[in-house]
Amino acid sequence: MASSGMGQVNPSAINVNDPTLITLVNKLQDVFTTVGVQNPIDLPQIAVVGSQSSGKSSVLENIVGRDFLPRGTGIVTRRPLILQLINRPPTQKPATNGVKGEEEKAETAMKTTDKESNIDEWGEFLHIPGQKFHDFNKIREEIVRETESKTGRNGGISPAPINLRIYSPNVLTLTLVDLPGLTKVPVGDQPRDIERQIKDMVLKQISKPNAIILAVTAANTDLANSDGLKLAREVDPEGQRTIGVLTKVDLMDEGTDVVDILAGRIIPLRLGYVPVVNRGQRDIENKKAISYALEHERQFFENHKAYRNKASYCGTPYLARKLNLILMMHIKQTLPDIKARISSSLQKYSAELQTLGDSMLGTPANIILNMITEFSNDYRSLLEGSNQELSSIELSGGARISFVYHELYSNGVKAVDPFDQVKDVDIRTILYNSSGSSPALFVGTAAFEIIVKQQIKRLEDPSLKCVSLVYDELVRILGQLLNKPIFRRYPALKEKFHTVVVAFYKKSMDPTNKLVRDLVSMESCYINTGHPDFINGSRAMAIIHERHNPNKPVQVDPKTGKPLPASAALPPRASSPALDVNGGEGGFFGSFWATKNKKKMAAMEAPPPMLKASATLSEKELQEVEVIKLLINSYFNIVRRTMIDMVPKAIMLNLVAHTKEDMQRELLEQMYKQEELDDLLKESEYTTRRRKECLQMVESLGKASEIVNQVQ
Repeated sequence: MASSGMGQVNPSAINVNDPTLITLVNKLQDVFTTVGVQNPIDLPQIAVVGSQSSGKSSVLENIVGRDFLPRGTGIVTRRPLILQLINRPPTQKPATNGVKGEEEKAETAMKTTDKESNIDEWGEFLHIPGQKFHDFNKIREEIVRETESKTGRNGGISPAPINLRIYSPNVLTLTLVDLPGLTKVPVGDQPRDIERQIKDMVLKQISKPNAIILAVTAANTDLANSDGLKLAREVDPEGQRTIGVLTKVDLMDEGTDVVDILAGRIIPLRLGYVPVVNRGQRDIENKKAISYALEHERQFFENHKAYRNKASYCGTPYLARKLNLILMMHIKQTLPDIKARISSSLQKYSAELQTLGDSMLGTPANIILNMITEFSNDYRSLLEGSNQELSSIELSGGARISFVYHELYSNGVKAVDPFDQVKDVDIRTILYNSSGSSPALFVGTAAFEIIVKQQIKRLEDPSLKCVSLVYDELVRILGQLLNKPIFRRYPALKEKFHTVVVAFYKKSMDPTNKLVRDLVSMESCYINTGHPDFINGSRAMAIIHERHNPNKPVQVDPKTGKPLPASAALPPRASSPALDVNGGEGGFFGSFWATKNKKKMAAMEAPPPMLKASATLSEKELQEVEVIKLLINSYFNIVRRTMIDMVPKAIMLNLVAHTKEDMQRELLEQMYKQEELDDLLKESEYTTRRRKECLQMVESLGKASEIVNQVQ
């Protein structure tokens, strides 16, 4: 038989008198369990997994040498059992003769049964500190009682562990975590999803990188169908931290053995396999002592032709020694990381505890004053960009408001097209309407002003939208400031801050919106055609004339040599284009006269209730419209630039700067009321609970730090 799977650990090389490291981990587990907090440190441990019929309980009882685990049908282990075995020297008893003393000890050991008590062996539960259980039957009863206190009697399970410490001269110092046996079908009144519940609990334990997995499998079944190994391979596919235990080796068919499995030729595991022989069900029912079962196991391996050459690597005593060495070596390797994680966790919880506050510092009045001052300073810093915690990931505070001004609002105003709602035919109609009964000789100013005022009014909506967006950013800043831990501590104070500040914002919105509307009204009230950036009428007509007559030489003034204005280039509009009957549909009222014949024209019937211009523009009308559009576009661009410049200034004046300068005064006026101070500083349930949790964590981590620092 090859020794790759069985000969990795030399029993003689194991120092059973050096339990320091395992004891260290036991102390750490006790520290966190005692204070009732979730262990934040992934401690090294051996987790025992296997199906209900694999013989898990018998393996553990053989290692302990005592019958102490609950037995029965269905799921017996319904909570994780953290089993801490501690080797202690036996009590020395005087003997009249050295040889006789040894004989008496051997005889006593052979006569000892699991019913009897031994002053050298006892168990202690962490939930019953100070109470020793010398009767191991009482230990079984306490496990059942404590299990049912959490899970009831209906076969349910709970992840809350039971900590059992057993002191004995007959055990090696070792820590094992016994997990519920894997099952497929609910039995009795077990939950319907019991398989998933158990699998999730076991996976949570064995998926931790520092967990050594003890996969228990019955040797008389196909190894490929082992539930324990299947689950172990999910989290440890390479088998680096899994050790296999093969039970019921004595029940295999004659002529078969587990030599190939032990040699790693079936499913290899780095830590190998150990075969064991447990008590049968009849042995358990007949109360056969474990000492006799261990002797039977030894004889089986020493006399079996397949195992006798390697009998020293088989059986429960070897398994216990191997687990002891594996756990010690694993703890030694992970100890530096454990120290570092304890230190970092202690710093984290200490910092959180400091933010939560140990107790109320100062009078309520002073606390409120300090918080108002700090809030106002933080608000000002966020708007000005002078806060110490500037983000390199995203824009915040005043930078977001700047984005609203120079990106959203600027692009929004530039996107307003003055001609997307006013068509050329509409401009022509306004031109004729503005001329009244006396058609103008040149392009009329009235038509230009009417149209440009209409378009300027359209800038009011994006300007008011800009105010609304800045308001939203201020509310966002408020939420950022109220997200600090100090406000989670006092929910009533947080709510009051939010109410007062939002009301202050809304109060500032009215004058801001009014000022923005006034800016738009100012621009539409007076059209300053003398603006230096405005293109005048003569220049506009010259440009249009140049477009329509690109090859015509420009006339120059013989006296000055300068180009003559192109105002004369546009012929005067016909006094009544509608009377130009020979012009067909090209006249202004072409759409009306097109349906009339000459006879009806001569009758001069009354005009219809609604007159519309024809859809077709004449050459001179086309040029007039283009001049108007050029003038409108020129002036509208001036107004756009003005609004892009002035609206942010108006918002800054009446909203941003106003709230920044007067925030502290507003908060003092609205919040500093003596009769409300105590109610505002009433702590939340979350703060009270979280402070207690942090205190427990700091306490437990502090003790854990002291423990690990004792080990060099």
